[in-house]
Amino acid sequence: MSTNYADLRKDYTQASLDVSDTLPNPVEQFQKWFKEAQDAQVLEPNAMTLSTVSAEGRPVARIVLVKDVDEQGFTFFTNYESRKGKDLEKHPYAALTFYWPELERQVRIEGAVEKVDKAVSEQYFSSRPRGSQIGAWASPQSQEIPNRGILETRQRDFVERFDGGDVPLPGHWGGYAVKPDHIEFWQGRASRLHDRIVYQKQASGSWERKRLAP
Repeated sequence: MSTNYADLRKDYTQASLDVSDTLPNPVEQFQKWFKEAQDAQVLEPNAMTLSTVSAEGRPVARIVLVKDVDEQGFTFFTNYESRKGKDLEKHPYAALTFYWPELERQVRIEGAVEKVDKAVSEQYFSSRPRGSQIGAWASPQSQEIPNRGILETRQRDFVERFDGGDVPLPGHWGGYAVKPDHIEFWQGRASRLHDRIVYQKQASGSWERKRLAP
């Protein structure tokens, strides 16, 4: 059964967005929209597309979960030796994209990336389910493996290794904070005349807001 992709379309009619509707600080505006996404019971509202650039200059994207949002940045955690970790080591910049279809909204974020303090990673790691903690040790993320049995064997090995005690933070695992200098809020509108309000960080540290054409 074939699908005619060109015929798939939806008109967006739920809401509008003007500069006057937004807060002066884009992080606070994001937090406001995030709360509205939670209230609307959006499935995994903290899921975001993380886009990086490889050493060869190729864009790479994947879905990860944001774990904190404040003036210090948008924080996520991963294996530093993964493909994304190696990308960020070479090119410490990233783009994030949140899409909440239930609200016909999208948020795009761009900025430099820094590792968070080890204490922050330890605090978050200690809050994870034990199975997830073991998984961080067991998975050589992004490396080729011959079969799933390798993962299951490594998982059993680390379960035994840490039996009866806390699972420590692996040295190869921790957090990154995307420190935004560009944030765009997109609200779907009818006839593809969408509302786009963008914040650009100035040299002074303040934010400039303006409207973009869809």
